[in-house]
Amino acid sequence: MTNQQQNDFTKWYIETIQKADLMDYTPVRGCIAFKPDGFEIWEHIQAEMDRRFKETGHRNAYFPMLIPESFFQKEKDHIEGFSPELPWVTEAAGEKLEERLALRPTSETMIGHLYSDWIKSYRDLPVLINQWANVFRWEKKTLPFIRTSEFLWQEGHTAHIDEEEARKETMQMLNIYKEVVEELLAIPVYDGQKTPSERFAGAVDTYSIEAMMKDGKAVQAGTSHYLGTKFAEAFDIKYLNKENKHQHVHTTSWGTSTRLIGSVIMVHGDEQGLVLPPRVAPTQVVLIPVGPWKKNPAIMEKLDEVYADLKAKGIRVRLDDSDQSPGYKFNEWELKGVPVRVELGPRDLENNQALMKARDESDKVSVDIPNLVEAIEAELKTMQSRLLEKARAFREKHSHTHVDSLEQLSKHITDSTDNEEIPGWILAGWCGDDACEENVKAETKFTTRNIPFNPPATKSTCINCGKESKHTVWFGRAY
Repeated sequence: MTNQQQNDFTKWYIETIQKADLMDYTPVRGCIAFKPDGFEIWEHIQAEMDRRFKETGHRNAYFPMLIPESFFQKEKDHIEGFSPELPWVTEAAGEKLEERLALRPTSETMIGHLYSDWIKSYRDLPVLINQWANVFRWEKKTLPFIRTSEFLWQEGHTAHIDEEEARKETMQMLNIYKEVVEELLAIPVYDGQKTPSERFAGAVDTYSIEAMMKDGKAVQAGTSHYLGTKFAEAFDIKYLNKENKHQHVHTTSWGTSTRLIGSVIMVHGDEQGLVLPPRVAPTQVVLIPVGPWKKNPAIMEKLDEVYADLKAKGIRVRLDDSDQSPGYKFNEWELKGVPVRVELGPRDLENNQALMKARDESDKVSVDIPNLVEAIEAELKTMQSRLLEKARAFREKHSHTHVDSLEQLSKHITDSTDNEEIPGWILAGWCGDDACEENVKAETKFTTRNIPFNPPATKSTCINCGKESKHTVWFGRAY
């Protein structure tokens, strides 16, 4: 690695994903190609989420990418929220289209149009559908995985008989996101409600999970929205209730995206490159012969046995028998973030031992070969927990509760810069006035992340105006 996190985090991030061979740039601005390792990380996220979606009664479907412009006009807040980011198709087969078609930024409008035909009676409810797809938002500033013009995601869209059921759905999906991000990706998150200025365009309430990166910035790792009857009214989604009266359904939407890949890199990576939690790593274990192993066939025979045993356990393992030097291999697999490396040479074989090293630890440990597979299994499990605890400790260290005024926040930022530290996030009071929220952003570039469900402290005065606060809020700089 030629770039260091502490010197230029963005350059470090870009170098890391390139040397780990996760993606490549394409001729279209803001659009990247996912290379196999990068896409496999997404596949593991997808599999874990999809399993949980289906366990809670959701089914997958697919909807068109192209959305008529008139659909967006039906929900005023929605079009105003997305209009600056929409790419449009205006011509096809050499002819100008009668109506512009947007490349979907999200699918509420198309799905609302179709739900109005699909839902007729209370017997049709609830409708619990998820879509795995790509979406387009023409970003001015892009960063691979974190913010791109085209990205992969899932978007859930459900329709319910009443507000209580819809709100229950909204929170259920937020909890699923939190569980997956913490348990699979080893990223701790703060869950809470978005302020009105930060909520999804057209939503009644938006809830999020927020993750802190190693540069102290926030990534919105997942959102879940209660849409009330706004889209139902706009698209005439009604059902006949048990009293034989027509009522509008209550809808929700919720989504996560491939920015989770970027979050994994930014939360766990170190100055040597990528560090991947075992549960999401494309390769969990790499086996490397060392010393004059080509002259000693017994080394490869033993590694072949270990390889087969690990495969039988469902562990994703690679055996690197390339002609590169051991040092080159060690560096290459460290850059790729492989959780566990096993080395076996002639002397190790004589002692019936192998050397094992976890990617996030500095020391190698000797393991008796008969116990090697069991030791690897244990280390993968331990490392998964260890990475979560390391990330949680980092977040706690940089989550500040002592800032109660804009003056104190400005001083906190200045002091952090002078001491070459990151400012992290601050927990502060907010009176509920949009003008106060906007002024904090204008003065410090700190935005509201969410109103946490379980804040570590309660703030009584607004950080901007000093009046009595209505909410305790996380503020931070964000991607």
